[in-house]
Amino acid sequence: MNETTTIDAMGIATILSTLPHRYPFLLIDKVIRIQGDDFGVGVKNVTANEPQFMGHFPGNPVMPGVLMIEGMAQTGGVLALAHQGSAGKLVFFMTIDKAKFRKPVIPGDVVEYHMTKFAKKRNIWFYRGEAYVDGKLVAEAELSAMLANA
Repeated sequence: MNETTTIDAMGIATILSTLPHRYPFLLIDKVIRIQGDDFGVGVKNVTANEPQFMGHFPGNPVMPGVLMIEGMAQTGGVLALAHQGSAGKLVFFMTIDKAKFRKPVIPGDVVEYHMTKFAKKRNIWFYRGEAYVDGKLVAEAELSAMLANA
């Protein structure tokens, strides 16, 4: 895939063949848009039966912010791996900067992770992530990740 290639969707089977993450730590269900490694939108369907809600918080389940950051990172990882080719590669999360959490995310919400590349140096990708629910910004952060040989 090159920078100008746009893919409309990537389902769970392709995500599973791209990322090493598995349940309960796979935090994206599909990627609905990929423009090379420059931009993409990952989707997470938040459901009440996820294990984090047993303790965060009983009777008032709220998606932990750190898991939204991980969903952003996984979306960025899919973009980098799909662009570079995932065979024999692993993606390692490196930095989180400027993280802000604006609204709670609860079961029943559909989170869209909009990831925009703002830099790439050798094997390191830098993304700005914005998480939206119903078109409203709920979280944002800048992230970096490195691709390495498996």
